[in-house]
Amino acid sequence: MERVVKFEVLGQEYPLYTDAPEEDVQEILGLVKSQLEGQGHRSSLPVNKVAILASLNMAGKYVRLKRDFEEYRSKIQESVDRIQYNIDQAL
Repeated sequence: MERVVKFEVLGQEYPLYTDAPEEDVQEILGLVKSQLEGQGHRSSLPVNKVAILASLNMAGKYVRLKRDFEEYRSKIQESVDRIQYNIDQAL
Protein backbone atom coordinates (compact mmCIF):
# COMPACT_ATOMS: atom_id res chain seq x y z
CA MET A 1 0.00 0.00 0.00
CA GLU A 2 1.43 3.37 -1.02
CA ARG A 3 2.21 5.81 1.76
CA VAL A 4 3.90 9.16 2.23
CA VAL A 5 7.27 9.22 3.95
CA LYS A 6 8.61 12.64 4.87
CA PHE A 7 12.35 13.13 5.14
CA GLU A 8 14.75 16.02 5.59
CA VAL A 9 17.87 16.66 3.56
CA LEU A 10 20.05 19.75 3.74
CA GLY A 11 17.52 21.50 5.93
CA GLN A 12 14.54 20.96 3.63
CA GLU A 13 11.67 18.51 4.09
CA TYR A 14 10.45 16.38 1.19
CA PRO A 15 7.55 13.94 0.79
CA LEU A 16 8.21 10.56 -0.81
CA TYR A 17 5.29 8.47 -2.05
CA THR A 18 6.25 4.81 -1.91
CA ASP A 19 4.99 1.29 -1.43
CA ALA A 20 8.49 -0.03 -0.72
CA PRO A 21 9.12 -1.88 2.56
CA GLU A 22 10.24 0.35 5.43
CA GLU A 23 13.70 -1.24 5.49
CA ASP A 24 14.22 -0.36 1.81
CA VAL A 25 12.93 3.19 2.33
CA GLN A 26 15.37 3.76 5.19
CA GLU A 27 18.27 2.38 3.17
CA ILE A 28 17.37 4.56 0.17
CA LEU A 29 16.99 7.67 2.31
CA GLY A 30 20.29 6.94 4.03
CA LEU A 31 22.09 6.70 0.68
CA VAL A 32 20.52 9.90 -0.60
CA LYS A 33 21.28 11.80 2.59
CA SER A 34 24.88 10.62 2.69
CA GLN A 35 25.41 11.63 -0.94
CA LEU A 36 23.78 15.04 -0.62
CA GLU A 37 25.15 15.95 2.77
CA GLY A 38 28.60 14.64 1.86
CA GLN A 39 28.64 16.85 -1.23
CA GLY A 40 27.35 19.83 0.72
CA HIS A 41 30.04 19.73 3.38
CA ARG A 42 32.85 19.88 0.83
CA SER A 43 31.66 22.93 -1.03
CA SER A 44 29.64 26.08 -0.88
CA LEU A 45 27.59 25.19 -3.96
CA PRO A 46 23.86 25.89 -4.07
CA VAL A 47 21.63 23.00 -2.97
CA ASN A 48 20.37 22.32 -6.50
CA LYS A 49 23.92 21.89 -7.82
CA VAL A 50 24.81 19.64 -4.89
CA ALA A 51 21.74 17.53 -5.74
CA ILE A 52 22.78 17.27 -9.40
CA LEU A 53 26.34 16.26 -8.46
CA ALA A 54 25.06 13.65 -6.01
CA SER A 55 22.62 12.33 -8.64
CA LEU A 56 25.42 12.03 -11.18
CA ASN A 57 27.57 10.23 -8.62
CA MET A 58 24.79 7.73 -7.85
CA ALA A 59 24.01 7.28 -11.56
CA GLY A 60 27.68 6.55 -12.23
CA LYS A 61 27.71 3.92 -9.50
CA TYR A 62 24.53 2.40 -10.92
CA VAL A 63 25.97 2.20 -14.44
CA ARG A 64 29.14 0.51 -13.14
CA LEU A 65 27.10 -1.93 -11.05
CA LYS A 66 24.85 -2.71 -14.02
CA ARG A 67 27.90 -3.35 -16.24
CA ASP A 68 29.55 -5.52 -13.59
CA PHE A 69 26.34 -7.52 -13.17
CA GLU A 70 26.07 -8.12 -16.93
CA GLU A 71 29.69 -9.33 -16.99
CA TYR A 72 28.97 -11.61 -14.03
CA ARG A 73 25.82 -12.95 -15.70
CA SER A 74 27.76 -13.64 -18.90
CA LYS A 75 30.50 -15.53 -17.01
CA ILE A 76 27.92 -17.59 -15.12
CA GLN A 77 26.14 -18.44 -18.38
CA GLU A 78 29.45 -19.54 -19.92
CA SER A 79 30.07 -21.79 -16.90
CA VAL A 80 26.58 -23.26 -17.12
CA ASP A 81 27.04 -23.91 -20.85
CA ARG A 82 30.39 -25.63 -20.20
CA ILE A 83 28.91 -27.79 -17.46
CA GLN A 84 25.95 -28.69 -19.67
CA TYR A 85 28.33 -29.61 -22.51
CA ASN A 86 30.39 -31.81 -20.16
CA ILE A 87 27.26 -33.52 -18.89
CA ASP A 88 26.03 -34.13 -22.44
CA GLN A 89 29.43 -35.57 -23.42
CA ALA A 90 29.44 -37.88 -20.40
CA LEU A 91 26.03 -39.32 -21.27
